[in-house]
Amino acid sequence: MTSKNKSWLDRKEYPFNSNYFDLPIGKMHYVDEGKGNPVVFVHGNPGWSYEYRKSIKELSKTNRCISADNIGFGFSDKPFDWNYLPKNHAENFEKFINHLQLDKFVLVVNDWGGPIGLSYALKNPEKIKHLIITNTWMWSAKDDPYYKKFSGFVGGPIGRFLIKNFNFFGKVIIKKCIVDKKHFDPAIYRHLERRKDRKGCWTFPKQIIASSDWLDSLWQKRKNIDSIPKTLIWGMKDIAFREQEFDVWNKEITNKTLVKLDNAGHYPHEEASDKFIEEIKKTNT
Repeated sequence: MTSKNKSWLDRKEYPFNSNYFDLPIGKMHYVDEGKGNPVVFVHGNPGWSYEYRKSIKELSKTNRCISADNIGFGFSDKPFDWNYLPKNHAENFEKFINHLQLDKFVLVVNDWGGPIGLSYALKNPEKIKHLIITNTWMWSAKDDPYYKKFSGFVGGPIGRFLIKNFNFFGKVIIKKCIVDKKHFDPAIYRHLERRKDRKGCWTFPKQIIASSDWLDSLWQKRKNIDSIPKTLIWGMKDIAFREQEFDVWNKEITNKTLVKLDNAGHYPHEEASDKFIEEIKKTNT
């Protein structure tokens, strides 16, 4: 899949060249713009590299900015016969970073990009210069009624039907997670054009609970990243990752700077992009 002939894509918004990394299950599309200290952006569900376009356009003036589309998303291949488990997305990401041979880079994570990207950081803390953690988590939620209810419905037969047939996750659920709807860009879900393209999108909600053992295994290793400087940038009005999740990070991680955005939701990089970019620029010092 390529970005050519996509009438829904505004090339002024997303003016980047396409690159591809070959995985056994298909091609992973990624953006690689600019030169300088590397900054790697990792997206969640149902997003893709497009959601970081504002940051990449500005930061690529001074930094090398890299953002891959997870398999099943964006312009990466969307094989229907793959299982799309988060731990396997994390393995893909590790192979991708190893292929690029990056060293001392800034890692930016949001949503499912948190556990996917942080899985690499936990294994390779010496490779990470700075962590930017925004509206995500990295622990088992199996005992949390809020997530059990969400995962059970959206990850169950009804949710799967709605996502498969109507692109429900992107069109409806994500929109509810954004405070000012002017920041809701339909391109965030339009890459999931065909019903068979949406398997990755409908798999993730169930895995909030079904991947609890894997998530817990990551959380048990959190001390591995103690020495890495961190900036926690949080949209405080997010209904997906709430103030409760912010408080867990704040309590359990060290060596951190806190940036609370009182009028932002799930996507600080979209809803408060100037502040978001400003905080990443500080990592160059």
